Amino acid sequence: MSEASQSQPCGCSSSSCGPKATRREFLELAGTAAAATAWLNAGPAVAGPFEAKDFEKLVPADKRLSPEWLKSLTARGEPTVYRGPELEKIGMPVGGFCAGQLYLGGDGKLWHWDIFNKHIGTGADHYAHPLTPVSPLDQGFALLIAANDRTQVRALDRTGWSEIAFRGEYPIGRVEYRDPQCPASVSLEAFSPLVPLNTDDSSLPATVLQFTVQNNGPAKIEAELAGWLENAVCLHSAPNQSGLRRNRVVRKEQLTFLECSAESPPPVKEPEPRPDVAFEDFEKEIYEGWQATGTAFGSGPIEKAKMPNYQGDVGGQGKRLVNTHNTRQGENVGGGDAHVGTLTSRAFVIERNYINFLIGGGAHAGRTCMNLIVEDKAVVSATGANDNRMSANSWDVRRWLGKTARLQIVDDERGGWGNVGVDHIVFSDKPRVAAGPLQDEADFGTLGLALLAPQPGDVATTSLADSQLPQGIFTRSPAGSDASAVRPFGQKLAGSLTRKLTLQPGQSARVTFLVTWHFPNLKLNEKFGLTGRYYAQRFPSALAVAEHLAANFETLCQRTRLWRDTWYDSTLPIWFLDRTFANTSTLATSTCFRFASGRFWGWEGVGCCAGTCGHVWHYAHAVGRLFPEFERILRERVDFGLAQREDGAILFRGEFNNAPAVDGQAGAILRACREHQMSPDAAFLQRIWPGVRRALEYLIREDANGDGLIEGKQHNTLDADWYGPVAWLSSLYLASLHAGEEMAREVGEEAFALQCRQIFDKGRAAIVEQLFDGEYFINRADEEHPEAINSGTGCHIDQVFGQSWAYQLALGRVLPEKETQAALRSLWRYNFTPDVGPYREANKPGRWYAMPGEGGLLMCTFPRADWNYDKAKGKGPNWAAGYFNECMNGFEYQVAGHMIWEGLVTEGLAVTRMIHDRYHAARRNPWNEVECGDHYARSMASYGVYLAACGYEYHGPKGHLAFAPRLTPDNFRAAFTTAEGWGTFTQKREGGKQTDTIEVKFGQLRLNSLEFAVPENSRPTQATATAPGKSLTVTMERKAGRARITFAEPVLLAATQMLQVQIS
Repeated sequence: MSEASQSQPCGCSSSSCGPKATRREFLELAGTAAAATAWLNAGPAVAGPFEAKDFEKLVPADKRLSPEWLKSLTARGEPTVYRGPELEKIGMPVGGFCAGQLYLGGDGKLWHWDIFNKHIGTGADHYAHPLTPVSPLDQGFALLIAANDRTQVRALDRTGWSEIAFRGEYPIGRVEYRDPQCPASVSLEAFSPLVPLNTDDSSLPATVLQFTVQNNGPAKIEAELAGWLENAVCLHSAPNQSGLRRNRVVRKEQLTFLECSAESPPPVKEPEPRPDVAFEDFEKEIYEGWQATGTAFGSGPIEKAKMPNYQGDVGGQGKRLVNTHNTRQGENVGGGDAHVGTLTSRAFVIERNYINFLIGGGAHAGRTCMNLIVEDKAVVSATGANDNRMSANSWDVRRWLGKTARLQIVDDERGGWGNVGVDHIVFSDKPRVAAGPLQDEADFGTLGLALLAPQPGDVATTSLADSQLPQGIFTRSPAGSDASAVRPFGQKLAGSLTRKLTLQPGQSARVTFLVTWHFPNLKLNEKFGLTGRYYAQRFPSALAVAEHLAANFETLCQRTRLWRDTWYDSTLPIWFLDRTFANTSTLATSTCFRFASGRFWGWEGVGCCAGTCGHVWHYAHAVGRLFPEFERILRERVDFGLAQREDGAILFRGEFNNAPAVDGQAGAILRACREHQMSPDAAFLQRIWPGVRRALEYLIREDANGDGLIEGKQHNTLDADWYGPVAWLSSLYLASLHAGEEMAREVGEEAFALQCRQIFDKGRAAIVEQLFDGEYFINRADEEHPEAINSGTGCHIDQVFGQSWAYQLALGRVLPEKETQAALRSLWRYNFTPDVGPYREANKPGRWYAMPGEGGLLMCTFPRADWNYDKAKGKGPNWAAGYFNECMNGFEYQVAGHMIWEGLVTEGLAVTRMIHDRYHAARRNPWNEVECGDHYARSMASYGVYLAACGYEYHGPKGHLAFAPRLTPDNFRAAFTTAEGWGTFTQKREGGKQTDTIEVKFGQLRLNSLEFAVPENSRPTQATATAPGKSLTVTMERKAGRARITFAEPVLLAATQMLQVQIS
């Protein structure tokens, strides 16, 4: 996409990180959405039918949700298995946390391969236009089967089998391969180890691929299972470097390893450089010597002076250049990028060592690029970096000296960043930018393929001919070749590892491969310099990663499967378990990084909006509950460290901005409370408390009149400064005051706790008196700032967010129950729609996170006659005010969880299920929830919905754990985490008794008290508790539908131990 005229607060160079839709595009999207819903045709409709009058106000009051769909919300259901066309968009992250981004495709093929430290910027466009599998390197697996005098070779992907099924239970993806013409079947389980509470074990730059081959026929079969891997070290830097790639085989007791590396060639004396040859400066009005196709390139190079202002200074050498953001006929931003075409040069003979050029635009490999064509094949290619400004690039073309070639500029991308810019092509004996040492390149390192538990018949080959993949792998010499193989950059080098199998009828065998990588030279941003990778502090090479994984394989795999099994051993609906945990995979994408220093850092979404943005990340409950170490690092080293000013304000993007955001500031305080509660003792709170207090004092000063409502300038997650009392922002302020009060008491600062309580009490009354209109909470616009964006009397999605946060921290009521529940019911009435299409047809600004034909919870609607979109916009830009018209997953999860906490269970589940349905694989990748970027951090709010369903509360330093299940409380089972361990909670009610069981599966659990919801109107009279081998002395306190069990002595449960409480 192209750069907007207004600079974005997130620092992205996109128009609000996503394209806008014209009327024509809206109709196209509607058609796309209709086609995508075909997968539902076999089952009942979600809602309807509707008539035009039902959409009089665009959001129907009667949702007409079908009884079958409503029933499916709470039914246990069956696991979702994807097949056929549904496999095409699947990309489950299967690498370790903060180690890059590697996808498992629906057919079992690995793709994306963002492990080489190359910046990839994403925006909103992958919702409407999902990614499809593409790989920059050649890698795969294949099976040879010999039975009944017939030999077959089948690639383990969609090309090799007639029946493939995919089931994703993150972190484990399972693929089944079947074919009536094959006597064998294959099952694949792919994952990277994931052990909640253990960040190191969950952060390996590695993927495990376990294949099980089963003989289903009547005769014995001889089989060979092979994996191959192209050496892709220096994948991106090779065109600008001279170097060699080397493959070697390392045989160890626990593994055989194909190691891929790179090295500099022996030094040679270079001859004196010849004069440069200026091939093309694009200063003519026409493309002389070039052949254009399509509409992207226009009739000739464009004058920079006539380019849209929002593209900024694109660079270049003269007055003209090539740029395919074609707005010559008045197209808007999206229309300019929608043009496609090619521009192919005249033929020339390569007579210089380098081709130098400037290139900018989109980073779509193969789709927004310039290629060097030799013998009708693209031998080298370059793209932009999702930046309009062109940068210098060079290709080392010495390997093709004397060959006839052409240059071809390609724009084959209609979505965001669907353009390419090129200028000043020069043939030279020197690169435009001299390459530095090879070992300093971002993609310098090692890559490897391992085969575990070596067998005598295993075969390794360091060099395969390209034509051998995959069939020829099995026709190489029987012994293979362990000899080191070397190829210069530009020549493909791939090796393989093979396991031989003999299977009798009904017999099966398991074969385990590992893919590991090690690319330490991460330079994320100029502000940081060389940050490095944390995994590189632990391991010196990809081989060392594989050796560590092999040595600890049984333990790591057992714990990974134990968590998966614990998570799914639940009475909660399977679809709900899938969706609420799926976004945890964001940690295993290029949204998240851990620097060599140990610091955790994140984009908002992949490559978009820097600085672990506080006003986004505080929605993401998964990290704090599953891997609290990451959040403790952020609180201690960033929020209350480098990002905090002397006055207590927290710069919400750390090094990347110089101002606070009210919601991010309150969120940091609330997260501090959560991280304290997820600690085994009070040491963490003691360390950060001075910063927490300063942060809260800053908010108190912003509340100038001390009434508990903030009314001045309030920057927030909607990327604008709001003014006047704003319900959702002041509710977060109130929640942070309450959390601050509790933390102050725990550190012994009673005076400050009292100050917080006094302001809190005033604010809780004032927010109702001033901002509750009888149905929901509004915002009072400041008349002195008519230019400011403000939702006014609109029904805004986050209006009672502070109470939602309070539930996460067991703080009790921040907002009164009656008004809060009325507000949530109003969100259901005015904002939830089974089809966003009619609303978006009438309200066009905004990005596409729910398509026509898809349902969702709209960010803000305007049911009142005194306020509308135009008033809400003020004088702000459409890209910011357009947020009101969108459905953003993270906000929707926040509300869904809050609804469930408040007892609006059906409504909360319906909101969550609408998101789940939007991310069905028939439509888009179920593991990539998009907002301003792929794998958007805010979507990890989905875990908060899970916590709400469990009614989970925990305070580690106090040793307190509580549950109040909102679904099937008479028979409930679900996973839980604590500071030092995790396990399963079970509750059963029968015969006038309630039995609650805590079973620790991993680590340990320290307890002083437990609390459980009891049946409404019941009067518990007695409680007994047992732990392994003994009865426990307890007291019981009844209050507000709960029973609190306090132990006479602290209880310590170790892994596999169980505690049971029976309430009569």
